[in-house]
Amino acid sequence: MVEDALPLPLQVRWLGKVRYQDALAVQKSLFEASPENYLLLLEHSHVFTLGVNGDESNILVDPSKIGAEVVRIKRGGDVTYHGPGQLVGYPILTVPGKRGGGMADTSAYINSVEQVIIDALEELGLPNCGRISKYPGVWVDPNGHSPRKVAAIGVRLSRGRSMHGFAINVKPDMSYFDAIVPCGIKEMEVTSLNQEGLDLDLREVTDVISEFAAARWSEGRLDRADVAWKIRSQDLSPFTRGEGPGSRKLNVSSVNENAETAQSLTATQVQLKRKPEWMKVKAKFGPEYRKIKQTMRTNELVTVCEEAGCPNIYECWKDGTATFMVLGDRCTRACGFCLINTQKPFPSDPNEPQRVADAVSAMGLDYAVVTMVARDDLRDGGAQHIADTVSAIRKTNPSTKIEILISDLKGDPDDLSKIFASSPDVLNHNVETVPSLQRRVRPSASYARSLAVLCHAKQHGLTTKTSIMLGLGETENEVRVLLKDLSRVGVDIVTIGQYLSPTSNHLPIERWWTPQEFEELKIYGESLGITHIESSPLTRSSYHAKQSQISASES
Repeated sequence: MVEDALPLPLQVRWLGKVRYQDALAVQKSLFEASPENYLLLLEHSHVFTLGVNGDESNILVDPSKIGAEVVRIKRGGDVTYHGPGQLVGYPILTVPGKRGGGMADTSAYINSVEQVIIDALEELGLPNCGRISKYPGVWVDPNGHSPRKVAAIGVRLSRGRSMHGFAINVKPDMSYFDAIVPCGIKEMEVTSLNQEGLDLDLREVTDVISEFAAARWSEGRLDRADVAWKIRSQDLSPFTRGEGPGSRKLNVSSVNENAETAQSLTATQVQLKRKPEWMKVKAKFGPEYRKIKQTMRTNELVTVCEEAGCPNIYECWKDGTATFMVLGDRCTRACGFCLINTQKPFPSDPNEPQRVADAVSAMGLDYAVVTMVARDDLRDGGAQHIADTVSAIRKTNPSTKIEILISDLKGDPDDLSKIFASSPDVLNHNVETVPSLQRRVRPSASYARSLAVLCHAKQHGLTTKTSIMLGLGETENEVRVLLKDLSRVGVDIVTIGQYLSPTSNHLPIERWWTPQEFEELKIYGESLGITHIESSPLTRSSYHAKQSQISASES
């Protein structure tokens, strides 16, 4: 069989613990825009979901009193529970039509989902599982005296695509099922693999489900990417662990000057400390650079260009562009790659949005980039401050294009909506690295949440952008998988650059990627449909921001 005749691989993603609304946003994007088949595997925080025709009276207690939320969603079925210890799967598939026709065969699709679970559970050591005709799901001892539901199923099919999916009770807190009438079925019990005598963890079940899903839906072909299953303290950078920024990174000249230190380093370590020629940047101070620096100081503003030690500062400032950093110069998170101060932040300054707008005017900018530190200490994460800054710039400089680079705001939909409503020309939120390294690189964030932020922005009609760092230990295939995910959720602009470790207490550089490799990733990403990619060793999030926006708007 020729390669083109094979089905596309099933894109399997283990996403870890994900808020229900974040997972829903990613589902919607993949459901509406992706041509490929995905299987999202994850666990949720405590949540009760109600199908389209679900009866709220089947929720027997006030969810807030047991730490759960309620979400009504567009799927079949009544009320069900999701929570830690339960494997939730969302297949987003192109579903064959009835007898070759255009309308998807819902019954056949539900049957296929059930069969994946039945086959997987038998492989895991629970053979007595099957169906009960009038109740979708998977049951233990379905034909016996006491059938027990071990997996719930609720799906939606539209225009030949599926979303929502299944939940397998691996080892959840079963008391939460006492708070509802599961699926509206009063006369049936609910069980778990643990209660049935199988002491399995989510990873074991995920591995088997992935294989059987790929066998049924893609002839055994799959591309899988997992966020880290566990992260140990020693895996984090000293900076993240609270040990402060440390000393500036040792360079080759200091190695050569210190024989004792040089002898303690391996050849590989010395090579990594020696910047390749393509990473060397000469400082070029000029009148434009000095003008911007003076404008920033006069208006008591902070630039991420300086705070993050950007290697392009001289080029960008020479061109009369800069990235404003608002909400102070202290961040409430301690990411392993970032130099931003992590001391307790000062209160936000209500006059700052206007000062930024005045600086944009003084500099004569036709394109302004505004970024923020993470402010988890603020009730809205700083959302209103960002929206006010966009509004102030637009009022003072109506022709200026505005790009904002935001934190994830903990995924709060109301806070995100404040920012989306300000209608920036580009909404930037950085995923930073591949799924497997997310927890090590930025332990206070999550891959799924970052995808969800970008999905929400896209669903609000905004041009979306994100950035990736290379050199933290990722493989080329992992980067390609990440680019595929970004393209499938509709990201318009991607920047890719080489990671530079700012101090000895930050994550080390594991590899120098070559200019040719950066160019190959650009070609690959744009072949997937990403409108514009800036990819080079020295590229940073705001590099060529104006040109990127123009390219995206013209597509």
